[in-house]
Amino acid sequence: MIAELFRLDGCVAFVSGAAGHLGRAMTRALCEAGAHVILNGRDDAKLVDFEDELKREGLACERAAFDMSDFERVRAFFAGRERLDVLVNNAITMTPKPLVALEPDDFATTYASAVTAAFEASRAALPALRKAAQAAGEARIVNIASMYAAVAPDKRIYAKPEQASPFHYGPAKAALLQLTRHLAAELGPEKIRVNALVPGPFPRPQVAADDPAFARRLAARTMLGRLGEAEEIAAPLLFLASKASSYMTGAALTVDGGWTQW
Repeated sequence: MIAELFRLDGCVAFVSGAAGHLGRAMTRALCEAGAHVILNGRDDAKLVDFEDELKREGLACERAAFDMSDFERVRAFFAGRERLDVLVNNAITMTPKPLVALEPDDFATTYASAVTAAFEASRAALPALRKAAQAAGEARIVNIASMYAAVAPDKRIYAKPEQASPFHYGPAKAALLQLTRHLAAELGPEKIRVNALVPGPFPRPQVAADDPAFARRLAARTMLGRLGEAEEIAAPLLFLASKASSYMTGAALTVDGGWTQW
Protein backbone atom coordinates (compact mmCIF):
# COMPACT_ATOMS: atom_id res chain seq x y z
CA MET A 1 0.00 0.00 0.00
CA ILE A 2 2.70 2.48 0.99
CA ALA A 3 4.80 1.65 -2.08
CA GLU A 4 1.81 2.36 -4.31
CA LEU A 5 1.70 5.95 -3.08
CA PHE A 6 5.03 6.56 -4.82
CA ARG A 7 3.75 5.26 -8.17
CA LEU A 8 2.95 7.73 -10.96
CA ASP A 9 1.33 5.38 -13.44
CA GLY A 10 -0.90 7.32 -15.84
CA CYS A 11 0.58 10.66 -14.74
CA VAL A 12 2.14 13.29 -16.96
CA ALA A 13 5.11 15.24 -15.60
CA PHE A 14 7.18 18.16 -16.89
CA VAL A 15 10.78 18.76 -15.79
CA SER A 16 12.71 21.88 -16.77
CA GLY A 17 16.47 21.51 -16.93
CA ALA A 18 15.87 17.79 -17.40
CA ALA A 19 19.23 16.99 -18.99
CA GLY A 20 21.30 18.65 -16.26
CA HIS A 21 23.24 16.97 -13.46
CA LEU A 22 20.36 16.71 -10.97
CA GLY A 23 17.70 17.05 -13.64
CA ARG A 24 18.63 13.68 -15.12
CA ALA A 25 18.30 11.91 -11.78
CA MET A 26 14.97 13.55 -11.00
CA THR A 27 13.60 12.84 -14.47
CA ARG A 28 14.64 9.20 -14.30
CA ALA A 29 12.91 8.82 -10.91
CA LEU A 30 9.63 10.08 -12.34
CA CYS A 31 9.93 7.85 -15.40
CA GLU A 32 10.75 4.76 -13.37
CA ALA A 33 7.73 5.47 -11.15
CA GLY A 34 5.53 5.20 -14.23
CA ALA A 35 5.07 8.80 -15.36
CA HIS A 36 5.22 10.03 -18.94
CA VAL A 37 7.81 12.79 -18.58
CA ILE A 38 8.25 15.84 -20.78
CA LEU A 39 11.95 16.69 -20.89
CA ASN A 40 12.63 20.41 -21.12
CA GLY A 41 15.90 22.24 -21.71
CA ARG A 42 17.57 24.72 -24.02
CA ASP A 43 20.00 22.26 -25.60
CA ASP A 44 17.99 20.02 -27.91
CA ALA A 45 21.01 17.79 -28.67
CA LYS A 46 21.34 16.88 -24.98
CA LEU A 47 17.62 16.25 -24.76
CA VAL A 48 17.72 13.97 -27.81
CA ASP A 49 20.49 11.87 -26.24
CA PHE A 50 18.68 11.66 -22.90
CA GLU A 51 15.34 10.88 -24.53
CA ASP A 52 16.92 8.07 -26.54
CA GLU A 53 18.59 6.68 -23.41
CA LEU A 54 15.31 6.58 -21.50
CA LYS A 55 13.31 5.12 -24.36
CA ARG A 56 15.86 2.35 -24.87
CA GLU A 57 15.06 1.34 -21.29
CA GLY A 58 11.35 1.28 -22.06
CA LEU A 59 10.57 4.50 -20.19
CA ALA A 60 7.93 6.95 -21.44
CA CYS A 61 9.10 10.44 -22.29
CA GLU A 62 9.18 13.17 -24.92
CA ARG A 63 11.31 16.28 -25.29
CA ALA A 64 10.35 19.94 -25.47
CA ALA A 65 13.35 22.15 -26.18
CA PHE A 66 12.87 25.80 -25.27
CA ASP A 67 14.14 28.38 -22.80
CA MET A 68 11.92 28.69 -19.73
CA SER A 69 12.78 32.40 -19.67
CA ASP A 70 10.97 32.78 -23.00
CA PHE A 71 7.63 33.35 -21.34
CA GLU A 72 5.63 33.53 -24.55
CA ARG A 73 7.02 30.13 -25.50
CA VAL A 74 6.17 28.78 -22.05
CA ARG A 75 2.57 30.01 -22.33
CA ALA A 76 2.24 28.61 -25.84
CA PHE A 77 3.54 25.21 -24.79
CA PHE A 78 1.13 24.75 -21.90
CA ALA A 79 -1.89 26.26 -23.66
CA GLY A 80 -4.46 23.60 -24.39
CA ARG A 81 -2.62 20.73 -22.72
CA GLU A 82 -5.08 18.13 -21.58
CA ARG A 83 -3.48 17.22 -18.28
CA LEU A 84 -0.37 17.74 -16.17
CA ASP A 85 0.02 15.95 -12.85
CA VAL A 86 3.52 17.09 -11.89
CA LEU A 87 5.46 20.26 -12.71
CA VAL A 88 9.12 20.38 -11.65
CA ASN A 89 10.70 23.83 -11.92
CA ASN A 90 14.40 23.05 -11.97
CA ALA A 91 16.04 25.20 -14.66
CA ILE A 92 18.21 28.23 -13.88
CA THR A 93 20.41 30.43 -16.04
CA MET A 94 23.39 32.30 -14.61
CA THR A 95 26.91 33.35 -15.44
CA PRO A 96 29.33 32.98 -12.51
CA LYS A 97 31.16 36.25 -11.90
CA PRO A 98 33.08 37.78 -8.99
CA LEU A 99 31.36 40.47 -6.94
CA VAL A 100 33.10 43.39 -8.63
CA ALA A 101 32.13 42.19 -12.11
CA LEU A 102 28.42 41.66 -11.47
CA GLU A 103 25.93 43.83 -13.31
CA PRO A 104 22.23 44.36 -12.56
CA ASP A 105 21.41 42.34 -15.67
CA ASP A 106 23.12 39.31 -14.13
CA PHE A 107 20.70 39.41 -11.22
CA ALA A 108 17.76 40.03 -13.54
CA THR A 109 18.63 37.07 -15.76
CA THR A 110 19.06 34.66 -12.85
CA TYR A 111 15.90 35.86 -11.11
CA ALA A 112 13.92 35.57 -14.33
CA SER A 113 15.07 32.01 -14.97
CA ALA A 114 14.66 30.76 -11.40
CA VAL A 115 11.69 32.70 -10.03
CA THR A 116 9.69 34.39 -12.76
CA ALA A 117 9.99 31.31 -14.98
CA ALA A 118 8.66 29.10 -12.17
CA PHE A 119 5.77 31.49 -11.66
CA GLU A 120 4.98 31.71 -15.37
CA ALA A 121 5.20 27.95 -15.82
CA SER A 122 2.95 27.35 -12.82
CA ARG A 123 0.40 29.88 -14.03
CA ALA A 124 0.50 28.68 -17.65
CA ALA A 125 0.17 25.04 -16.56
CA LEU A 126 -2.66 25.79 -14.13
CA PRO A 127 -5.53 24.64 -16.40
CA ALA A 128 -3.77 21.32 -17.02
CA LEU A 129 -2.92 20.96 -13.32
CA ARG A 130 -6.54 21.63 -12.43
CA LYS A 131 -7.68 18.89 -14.80
CA ALA A 132 -5.29 16.45 -13.17
CA ALA A 133 -6.45 17.46 -9.68
CA GLN A 134 -10.07 16.93 -10.67
CA ALA A 135 -9.31 13.55 -12.24
CA ALA A 136 -6.86 12.15 -9.70
CA GLY A 137 -7.59 14.10 -6.52
CA GLU A 138 -4.48 16.30 -6.61
CA ALA A 139 -1.65 17.71 -8.70
CA ARG A 140 1.86 18.70 -7.61
CA ILE A 141 4.38 21.47 -8.28
CA VAL A 142 7.95 21.01 -7.03
CA ASN A 143 10.37 23.94 -7.13
CA ILE A 144 14.08 23.14 -6.90
CA ALA A 145 15.77 25.58 -4.53
CA SER A 146 19.18 25.33 -2.83
CA MET A 147 20.75 25.29 0.62
CA TYR A 148 22.10 28.72 -0.33
CA ALA A 149 18.55 30.00 -0.15
CA ALA A 150 18.90 29.57 3.62
CA VAL A 151 22.60 30.08 4.42
CA ALA A 152 25.54 31.94 2.93
CA PRO A 153 28.47 30.11 1.33
CA ASP A 154 31.34 29.38 3.70
CA LYS A 155 34.09 31.40 2.02
CA ARG A 156 36.80 29.32 3.71
CA ILE A 157 35.85 26.38 1.50
CA TYR A 158 35.97 28.17 -1.83
CA ALA A 159 39.68 28.84 -2.26
CA LYS A 160 39.33 29.74 -5.94
CA PRO A 161 36.96 32.50 -7.15
CA GLU A 162 35.48 30.24 -9.82
CA GLN A 163 34.43 27.72 -7.14
CA ALA A 164 32.26 30.11 -5.15
CA SER A 165 28.49 30.19 -5.37
CA PRO A 166 27.58 33.31 -7.42
CA PHE A 167 26.07 36.23 -5.52
CA HIS A 168 22.96 36.19 -7.71
CA TYR A 169 22.25 32.48 -7.14
CA GLY A 170 21.32 32.29 -3.44
CA PRO A 171 19.02 35.34 -3.45
CA ALA A 172 17.12 33.97 -6.45
CA LYS A 173 16.69 30.58 -4.79
CA ALA A 174 15.51 32.26 -1.58
CA ALA A 175 12.86 34.09 -3.58
CA LEU A 176 11.84 30.76 -5.10
CA LEU A 177 11.15 29.41 -1.59
CA GLN A 178 8.85 32.32 -0.85
CA LEU A 179 7.13 31.88 -4.21
CA THR A 180 6.57 28.25 -3.22
CA ARG A 181 4.76 29.32 -0.05
CA HIS A 182 2.60 31.87 -1.85
CA LEU A 183 1.62 29.41 -4.58
CA ALA A 184 0.85 26.76 -1.97
CA ALA A 185 -1.50 29.13 -0.16
CA GLU A 186 -3.21 30.14 -3.39
CA LEU A 187 -3.59 26.69 -4.93
CA GLY A 188 -4.18 24.52 -1.87
CA PRO A 189 -7.98 24.85 -2.03
CA GLU A 190 -7.81 23.48 -5.58
CA LYS A 191 -5.90 20.37 -4.42
CA ILE A 192 -2.69 21.50 -6.12
CA ARG A 193 0.21 21.07 -3.72
CA VAL A 194 3.35 23.17 -4.05
CA ASN A 195 6.59 22.25 -2.29
CA ALA A 196 10.29 22.94 -2.67
CA LEU A 197 13.22 20.55 -2.74
CA VAL A 198 16.38 22.06 -1.25
CA PRO A 199 19.55 20.26 -2.38
CA GLY A 200 22.89 20.70 -0.67
CA PRO A 201 26.35 19.84 -2.07
CA PHE A 202 25.73 17.72 -5.17
CA PRO A 203 28.68 18.64 -7.40
CA ARG A 204 29.23 16.97 -10.73
CA PRO A 205 31.63 14.00 -10.52
CA GLN A 206 34.15 15.95 -12.55
CA VAL A 207 34.54 18.44 -9.69
CA ALA A 208 36.06 15.83 -7.40
CA ALA A 209 38.25 14.54 -10.21
CA ASP A 210 39.56 18.00 -11.12
CA ASP A 211 40.06 19.31 -7.59
CA PRO A 212 40.04 16.59 -4.90
CA ALA A 213 41.06 19.04 -2.17
CA PHE A 214 38.05 21.23 -2.87
CA ALA A 215 35.77 18.19 -2.86
CA ARG A 216 37.18 17.14 0.54
CA ARG A 217 36.52 20.61 1.97
CA LEU A 218 32.93 20.48 0.76
CA ALA A 219 32.42 16.99 2.18
CA ALA A 220 33.90 17.94 5.55
CA ARG A 221 31.34 20.74 5.91
CA THR A 222 28.46 18.22 6.01
CA MET A 223 27.39 16.20 9.04
CA LEU A 224 27.69 13.00 7.01
CA GLY A 225 31.21 13.85 5.90
CA ARG A 226 30.60 13.23 2.21
CA LEU A 227 29.16 14.78 -0.92
CA GLY A 228 25.76 13.93 -2.29
CA GLU A 229 25.40 11.80 -5.39
CA ALA A 230 22.83 12.78 -7.99
CA GLU A 231 20.82 9.58 -7.45
CA GLU A 232 20.26 10.60 -3.82
CA ILE A 233 18.03 13.46 -4.93
CA ALA A 234 15.75 11.07 -6.84
CA ALA A 235 13.76 9.59 -3.95
CA PRO A 236 13.12 12.94 -2.18
CA LEU A 237 11.92 14.40 -5.48
CA LEU A 238 9.65 11.41 -6.09
CA PHE A 239 8.26 11.79 -2.56
CA LEU A 240 7.21 15.40 -3.23
CA ALA A 241 5.98 14.60 -6.74
CA SER A 242 3.76 11.72 -5.64
CA LYS A 243 0.82 11.11 -3.34
CA ALA A 244 3.27 9.85 -0.71
CA SER A 245 3.53 13.49 0.45
CA SER A 246 -0.23 14.11 0.28
CA TYR A 247 -0.39 16.23 3.46
CA MET A 248 2.55 18.47 2.57
CA THR A 249 2.31 21.84 0.87
CA GLY A 250 4.31 25.04 1.22
CA ALA A 251 7.18 23.00 2.65
CA ALA A 252 10.89 22.94 1.91
CA LEU A 253 12.47 19.48 2.03
CA THR A 254 16.20 19.86 2.66
CA VAL A 255 18.59 17.20 1.35
CA ASP A 256 22.05 18.48 2.23
CA GLY A 257 23.83 15.89 4.38
CA GLY A 258 23.21 18.11 7.40
CA TRP A 259 25.11 21.13 5.99
CA THR A 260 22.56 23.72 7.15
CA GLN A 261 22.00 22.16 10.58
CA TRP A 262 25.34 22.97 12.21
